[in-house]
Amino acid sequence: MICGCSKPQSSSSAAAPAPAPAASASAPSASDDSGAKVVSIEASEAMKYNLTSFTASPGQEIKLTLTNTGNQPKAAMAHNWILLKKGVDAAAFDAAALTAAATDYIPAAQANDIIAHTRLLGPHESDTITFKAPTEPGDYTFLCSFPAHFQVGMKGTLTVK
Repeated sequence: MICGCSKPQSSSSAAAPAPAPAASASAPSASDDSGAKVVSIEASEAMKYNLTSFTASPGQEIKLTLTNTGNQPKAAMAHNWILLKKGVDAAAFDAAALTAAATDYIPAAQANDIIAHTRLLGPHESDTITFKAPTEPGDYTFLCSFPAHFQVGMKGTLTVK
């Protein structure tokens, strides 16, 4: 007995579909119905964002979704996304965050250094935030403030131009 599990090949002259593009570290340009720039970022157990840079126009509305794709419990491997104001020392911010477990690693004393942030996410959780890009052109650091994540490279840059 012969069992065929594959779909028969078509003899049409249509070209084969192109392979999927390789993962990129920068965001594709997309916008929603309101004209906001749509940015989707995934955070994994590798303690990295899948997207480490994206651009926006000064004052542009941004709709950002962070998704934790990991499986480890929130207490062991949570993720957030924090956009810092221009010129803020990210390492100093992160050091202060280490003592802010009660506020999901967002230090109250540094609240004025933050432009926007998501909530702290456990496995398979997502959070969507909407904010305006800074009006001053330049590079703005974003990071995960969960302990040790920034130190191993869980950070990126929003470039406003």
